[in-house]
Amino acid sequence: MSQEFSLEYARAMDAQDLLKAFREQFHIPKHNGKEVIYFTGNSLGLQPKTVASYIQQELNDWANLGVEGHFHAKYPWMPYHEIFTKQLAALVGGKENEVVAMNQLTVNIHLLMASFYKPNQQRYKIICEAKAFPSDQYALETQIKHHGLNPDDALIEVHPRDGEYIIREDDIIKTIEEHAENLALVFIGGVNFYTGQLFDMQAITAAAQKAGAYAGFDLAHAAGNVRLQLHDWNMDFATWCSYKYLNSGPGGVSGVYIHEKHATNTSMPRFAGWWGHDKQTRFMMEKGFHAIPTAEGWQLSNAPVLSMAAHKASLDIFEAAGWERLHNKREQLAAYLHFVLSEINASFNNPVLKVITPDDPTKRGCQVSMLMLRDGKKIFNELTAQGVIADWREPNVIRVAPVPLYNSFEDIYRFGIILMNVYRRGE
Repeated sequence: MSQEFSLEYARAMDAQDLLKAFREQFHIPKHNGKEVIYFTGNSLGLQPKTVASYIQQELNDWANLGVEGHFHAKYPWMPYHEIFTKQLAALVGGKENEVVAMNQLTVNIHLLMASFYKPNQQRYKIICEAKAFPSDQYALETQIKHHGLNPDDALIEVHPRDGEYIIREDDIIKTIEEHAENLALVFIGGVNFYTGQLFDMQAITAAAQKAGAYAGFDLAHAAGNVRLQLHDWNMDFATWCSYKYLNSGPGGVSGVYIHEKHATNTSMPRFAGWWGHDKQTRFMMEKGFHAIPTAEGWQLSNAPVLSMAAHKASLDIFEAAGWERLHNKREQLAAYLHFVLSEINASFNNPVLKVITPDDPTKRGCQVSMLMLRDGKKIFNELTAQGVIADWREPNVIRVAPVPLYNSFEDIYRFGIILMNVYRRGE
């Protein structure tokens, strides 16, 4: 069926959507009594309706069992993080000994850099993408300073070329090759938060390792969004949050991937805590850290069970939906949104916006970033007033991200009509 900017087409696509029933499993915010068009799953995913019961189970066990809940809760708290292993491995394409749920995203970046950024006189430089997420920038900057180095020298940012918005991967590879002798680490966001560009993580990993450096990725905008095969890509490490596409609540627990060649190396340098200590002797409470020979060996503290319960509720929905079906629908939704935006531009004498997210479906996920060519903030405020929950990024970008679990083709059509009418009223 060829794409059409029409309600009939959108509803026809929704009628054949194998995942349409999953929308009913989420709380959709309302505006003036009607469900909003919620396009900010790239910032905070919606709440699954099952979250309350999952958390209530842990509250009940806490109330009824107290400390004994660590051993006798329905899902005992002491090994609670272990219930995520299989699902997280499927999520990122890793082995079960390579993944663990723990901490929050930036905490994990610092912990992983303690292991994978070990600068010396020759190798001390880090390569990242320009306009990386600010928390990543701050982590890299302060890690470099922690080692007594100057970020102006040690941190290399790869920029888009003049007049362009996305970063050419050839330029990333070229930069890696140019700094190969001094390179310690390549650390890049798998999907750029601003443009929505999906990077070729396999190629970047191979180039970094060929240069003698480690390759790590921030997957905050990739996990739960795009296809990932971290083990097959031979990636050294990665970390992600769970509150965006993974719908696990504000500040939700993070996840970590560490390739088994590192995870099984118990002598790997790290900042240690008791929950990463060998399980058989953990409660002997003796001096001397002995790491678990999996990604669990990077844990510091025992599981934040209430937060993890929300995470489990969401991951169970993902598992029921099926990753392949989710990816297929995500590609269809993104393609339709790109089409609708091109139709809107074509309806005016001059373009009103520019999509800076790649057209190539292999180079993007759910998110579409619109560079507003005029009245950007005014347009954004008008959209909000009409029940469209999008995201504004300075100086002039609106990000929208229809996600496959709870967004529909009709959402995209309605958004397109509202956006077009807002512009027409401004003429």
